[in-house]
Amino acid sequence: MTKDNDSNTPPAASYPSDCEILEGLLQRAAAKKQSNERGYVWKSCLPRAQRIKLLLLDVDGVLTDGTIIYTHGGDEIKSFHTRDGLGLRLVQEAGVEVGIITARSSGAVERRAQDLALTHVYQGIKDKIRAFEEILQKLAIQPEEVAYMGDDWLDLPVMIRVGFAATVADATPEMKEIAHYVAKKPGGRGAVREVCDLIIEAKGKHKTLLEKYMKR
Repeated sequence: MTKDNDSNTPPAASYPSDCEILEGLLQRAAAKKQSNERGYVWKSCLPRAQRIKLLLLDVDGVLTDGTIIYTHGGDEIKSFHTRDGLGLRLVQEAGVEVGIITARSSGAVERRAQDLALTHVYQGIKDKIRAFEEILQKLAIQPEEVAYMGDDWLDLPVMIRVGFAATVADATPEMKEIAHYVAKKPGGRGAVREVCDLIIEAKGKHKTLLEKYMKR
């Protein structure tokens, strides 16, 4: 009796290509956007975010959790989230400039700004409107082309003037009232990344950037 070798031969292993893996990731990301995590408010902010050319940020309570630690030598210690950092790099790759306006001055902030290649860094600024108007003039852009993310009353004057105002989950009630978008994450814990992701999606750059990082 002749043995049927074909029936005993296991099928060749089939592995997904890079394109298939990427497509799977994009499909999963699209499914998440349909969930409550990115619902009506997220979608309603996309037209505003699409126009943004500059993202400005407060530091304490936004890029950090608001905690300030002093060493015995009098230096300040601040903690920054890596996902916020990557989000800021990505949004710059999407063509959006990034800047900082903060009322305090800190060597840690200067170092973080250098690490992220931020060119607009304003520290020790009590009158944030003055710095805001200086940046507008320098870049020759309009207020509606600016996004600002703050967390407390010092940020209100700028928040009410920009095209896209965002705040953190643990912001003061007044900030949440005027913000177009309130992040689900608190300050220093990924809130900035949420806003970066929103702007990147609004500009149609999500797939391009993901493909770039898949190939690294």
